Amino acid sequence: MLVFIAAVLAGPVILEPVGAGYPDLLQKFAIYGIFALGFNILLGLTGYLSFGHAAFLGVGSYTTVWTFKLLSMNPLPALVFSILAAGLFSLLIGWISLRRTGIYFSILTLAFAQMCYNLAYSVLTPITNGETGLQLSQSDPRVLDTAFGRDYGAVLPASDLFGIEMTGYPGFYFCGVLLIICFYIALRIFRSPFGLMLLGVKSNQNRMNYTGLNTRPYALAAFVISGMYAGLAGGLLAVTDPLAGAERMQWTASGEVVLMTILGGAGTLLGPVIGAGVIKYAENIFSAFNEGTLQSAFSFLPEPLQHIAVSITGLFVGEGWHLTLGMLFMVIVIFLPGGLMEGVNRIINLFRRSSGGGGEGTAETAPQPAE
Repeated sequence: MLVFIAAVLAGPVILEPVGAGYPDLLQKFAIYGIFALGFNILLGLTGYLSFGHAAFLGVGSYTTVWTFKLLSMNPLPALVFSILAAGLFSLLIGWISLRRTGIYFSILTLAFAQMCYNLAYSVLTPITNGETGLQLSQSDPRVLDTAFGRDYGAVLPASDLFGIEMTGYPGFYFCGVLLIICFYIALRIFRSPFGLMLLGVKSNQNRMNYTGLNTRPYALAAFVISGMYAGLAGGLLAVTDPLAGAERMQWTASGEVVLMTILGGAGTLLGPVIGAGVIKYAENIFSAFNEGTLQSAFSFLPEPLQHIAVSITGLFVGEGWHLTLGMLFMVIVIFLPGGLMEGVNRIINLFRRSSGGGGEGTAETAPQPAE
């Protein structure tokens, strides 16, 4: 836990050498890390694969922007309302979807997410502002800010925590602190009797039902907690950029968090956070490589070879960065089924064996004295 805290707080320094130390990308790392952590509570512990978590991400964003418009630009009440709204919404969807398991559960969640996307895009336009997205305006009442004498003048306000604007590095550290809190909560869940019960659901739910235990409330609780994490992530997206659009509810956003969790390692604590960082890094760094950047990178080659190198590399960066991500995902699934964390564990075990620590496994399996 201490190492994780130090890594998050020192993120700008650690990621600066790889070009990822600027605030906007660091905020995405923290926000989508929270999103993936919550999704991992559902997938990693219960084995339920949801393709509808983007709906809760969108609900959190819309709730936060409406709180900004009606009450205050302080992010704390906005995030509280976004968590509660996403929790209630996930309770409704989970209560219906968890009547089925396996692929049928996944299809149900996907259907609900697409319904929410279409509602936000067209039907609920007075609430969501349709394809334009929900935005702030100068005519918003913001009753709490008005009551305390806050006047934003002729410019659109930015979210601020008691006078500290949630942009740049302050915005990242606000998201980073929440990521640390969410990581600690997930850690406690994983190591609690409730977490062990969820692992039992994943291991063999039918056998647990045969013992007379009703597993559905446990799965529903995990679904709601996961939805609340997603609502918090959606709220933070609106805190750092006060805008909420229907695109956050698309099925691609749900698929992205699935990739993050599996890429990093489902069922592990650090894996989803690492997976979120890898995908967002690829999205923001690899996609920024254009033809001019590649030409300067291969300028040392003769002109014919330079054109060939730029043509081939251009397929994997810029607009083709998804191809690089897809190939990376295939390699990890084939050679590291447990995700990136499995690779990390292999390296750690290799160092332990090389340093003569291979006898630790025998100590764990040694018979224990009777109580």
